[in-house]
Amino acid sequence: MKTGGVSLNKRKAIFDVFFREKPAMMLVELKNANANVYASVLAKQIDCTYSHVVKILQEMQKAELINFKKEGRLKLLELTKKGKEIASNIESIKTML
Repeated sequence: MKTGGVSLNKRKAIFDVFFREKPAMMLVELKNANANVYASVLAKQIDCTYSHVVKILQEMQKAELINFKKEGRLKLLELTKKGKEIASNIESIKTML
């Protein structure tokens, strides 16, 4: 079954990604970053392995929440408009708790 162009299985999968601590922290860190962010830096900030961070970032990219921006040999991370909105909502929920 499809809703708004995305199958229910895909929607459930991305929901499951965000309601875990590390992915939520990743989005909030990206939103609040005041410099260029790379996967390795993000991994250190949230105390997570690089490979786990990359796997989550790939899921976020598929859900159109982040983009990888190539700069030379480096891949910068940037939130999409949708990613920024979700990060803001996560931050709001965290503050309410």
